[in-house]
Amino acid sequence: MSQKELEITPSVTVHALLEAYPELEEVLIGIAPPFKKLRNPFLRKSVAKVATLKHAASVGNVPLNELIDTLREAVGQALSRESYPDEDYFGEQPAWFSRDNITLSIDEENTGKENQMTLVTILGDAKHVKRGEIIELITTFVPAPGIEILKSKGYSSWTRKEDNLIKSYFLKNTD
Repeated sequence: MSQKELEITPSVTVHALLEAYPELEEVLIGIAPPFKKLRNPFLRKSVAKVATLKHAASVGNVPLNELIDTLREAVGQALSRESYPDEDYFGEQPAWFSRDNITLSIDEENTGKENQMTLVTILGDAKHVKRGEIIELITTFVPAPGIEILKSKGYSSWTRKEDNLIKSYFLKNTD
């Protein structure tokens, strides 16, 4: 399959999509403000390699079917006949959550590390977090790829909206 034959599906990474269809960068940016970060070369090389279109839909607060169909239409692919469920990262407060256990709080807007993906900051700083302690991440969007990566590393997660911010909490379950 050549690059131009890449079928646009929820599991395609943003990196693979833009390698096959560089013209879709502006389409993505036009869909949702958080996608403007794709213009940052460092972030594009890092987050785009792990973020799938399913993650991107959550980050951009765009229905997954709408995102897939907009991208497919822009490159002349047939619109999807499938119904893709949107990921819901929000839920009821878990029993493990306690503000008293937050030992690390990272505000994406105030990291002072513009050329570093927030996830890299969290993973580096998380080395000092002990079992039972909580990391708080404050963003303006759902940090879907980061949530999935931390869950794969054994963290429990909970995300909630507060005013115009998204607050994600990660409980370290192992040492």
